[in-house]
Amino acid sequence: MLIALTGGIASGKSTVAQRFSELGAVVVDADRVAREVVEPGEPALARIAEEFGPSVIDSDGRLDRARMAELIFADPDARERLNRIVHPAVGERSRALFAAAQEADPSAVVVYDVPLLIDQQGNGRTDEFDRVVVVAVDDDVRLHRLVELRGLDEDEARRRITSQATEAQRLAIADHVIDAGDTLDYTLEQVDALWSRLRESTPD
Repeated sequence: MLIALTGGIASGKSTVAQRFSELGAVVVDADRVAREVVEPGEPALARIAEEFGPSVIDSDGRLDRARMAELIFADPDARERLNRIVHPAVGERSRALFAAAQEADPSAVVVYDVPLLIDQQGNGRTDEFDRVVVVAVDDDVRLHRLVELRGLDEDEARRRITSQATEAQRLAIADHVIDAGDTLDYTLEQVDALWSRLRESTPD
């Protein structure tokens, strides 16, 4: 079974992914994969340098993430150009990891922790997944978490929230919703209950 797990920035998605891992899921982290596909020597990094110029590559030959972030958060066109390079590479690498997990254990539940599911799947196309789980939190709560817990200024926090899909867009593709706007215990209880339901529907 292949599960897509998504949610906006500061939604608590990482906490939910960790819980799934503790319960026995194989978790593939799209953000980690995205970092791997732009390492020195990877084709995606060469294409980024060609598209955006040498200023986005640091003195060690690595992607200058701070400079890249400045470009894409200020310019939606730049963000789209970057996505056209990175998303296909992430998808290809992730699918290889899914296949490896299935080969190792045909009854495995694989959870794809992917914040930009709608962007990466093209308008919310989720056909390759058996279930889509959305971690849902009001924007005001996410804003508070970004400012108070992560130290972002309010304008930057708002930009990061609005640069992603809306909560309504995520909920529109959800098969299951985890409400992570309350206590941690309540969030984990929902994950545990959902895990039981998923295992019941997975053949041995």
